[in-house]
Amino acid sequence: MKNHFTAVLFILLTSILAFSSANAQSVDPETRIKELGITLRVPGPPTANFVGAVRVGNLVYLSGQGPLKADGKYMIGKVGKEVNFEQAKYAARLTGISLLEALRASIGNLNNVKRIVKVLGMVNAVPEFDNHSQVINGFSDLMVEVFGENGKHARSAIGLGSLPRNIPVEIEMIVELKD
Repeated sequence: MKNHFTAVLFILLTSILAFSSANAQSVDPETRIKELGITLRVPGPPTANFVGAVRVGNLVYLSGQGPLKADGKYMIGKVGKEVNFEQAKYAARLTGISLLEALRASIGNLNNVKRIVKVLGMVNAVPEFDNHSQVINGFSDLMVEVFGENGKHARSAIGLGSLPRNIPVEIEMIVELKD
C-alpha cells in the first residue's frame, strides 16, 4: 500500500511540474501585452549622455525609467504627500510599461526574453513612508502578468528623498535573452 501511495504521489507531482513548466514556457509576452490592453510606444531618445539599454552577451541592462502616462507626461509627486499608496503602486506599473517599451526597442520582440533577472525599484517618499517594496509590487505583478513565471525576479526596493523631475518611482532592470 505504501509503495502504491508513493507511486501515485510521484506521478501526481511529476504531472503538476510538467504542467507548470509547459505553462511557464508557453507564455507569449507580445500576445499578453495585447490581452492586457497595453499599447507599447516607441521611446524617444535619452535626454542626456546615456543610452536606454546596453546588451552584454545574453543580458540587457535597462536604464532607470519613470511613470510615463498615456499623454506623454510623467506622473509626479512624493509618495506619502502628493501621491498615495495606490497611486504609487500604479506609478510602478506605468514604469514597468516604460521599461517594456525600452526593452522592445532594444531587442525587437518581447518573445526574445528568457527571464527578468534583477530589478532595482526606487520610491520618492516622505521619511515616514515604509512600504517601498509594496509600491514596487505594481511593477513586479506586471512582469508576471506579461512573462508568467519567467517574470519573477530578484529585487531591491529603496526609498529616496527625491527623484528626477519629482517622479514618484524610478525602476531599472536586467533581463536575460534566449540563446
